[in-house]
Amino acid sequence: MEMSELIAKDLLRIGAVFIRPDEPFVWASGIVSPVYCDNRLTLSDTEVRGHVECAIADAVREHYPDAEILMGTSTAGIAHAAIAAHLLGLPMGYVRPENNDHGRKNQIEGKLSAGERVVVIEDLISTAGSVIDVVRALRRAEADVLGIVSIFTYGMRLSVQRLAAANVKNVSLTDFDIVSRVAAEDGYISPDAIERLKKFRDNPTDDSWMGGRR
Repeated sequence: MEMSELIAKDLLRIGAVFIRPDEPFVWASGIVSPVYCDNRLTLSDTEVRGHVECAIADAVREHYPDAEILMGTSTAGIAHAAIAAHLLGLPMGYVRPENNDHGRKNQIEGKLSAGERVVVIEDLISTAGSVIDVVRALRRAEADVLGIVSIFTYGMRLSVQRLAAANVKNVSLTDFDIVSRVAAEDGYISPDAIERLKKFRDNPTDDSWMGGRR
């Protein structure tokens, strides 16, 4: 079995990715979505956690062999960056959404030197806005950002465009299309729901995938 399929099965089994096209979720951004993702749950299942962290470490080895430090996104990417960095024997740190309001008022936590080759660890990518903010903060600190490793990506057109515009590579352990296919194969959703899910992925602002449900 491909690792991307194994991770998809893991996420579905523990409810880290929950697909509900007939009873959609509302994200904090206001987007109405048939899918909700909470990859923090992977930390609570020892078997899934092992699969995820080993896969992150393998992705860094394969795609970013020159990496010198991992930087997690705050807060969801921090634990994954710490565990994967331990497996790789690399240092790690994390990046806040903005500067701390006390102490040294850091945005980047952990020792980071100018020119150091960094891989960002993110739990999921939807529109990619927050992870690109992390990349920009690291670049302002003169880090050499090699790219991102994320657990799950929706593959939305907006995120693809934003990542390309920011000139940053993303490698995901699994993605929306793989999870949707595995969900249909394993009976979490009906096979005819896949086209509705793809309509959402292609254009989240177009609610035609809901088939008139509101």
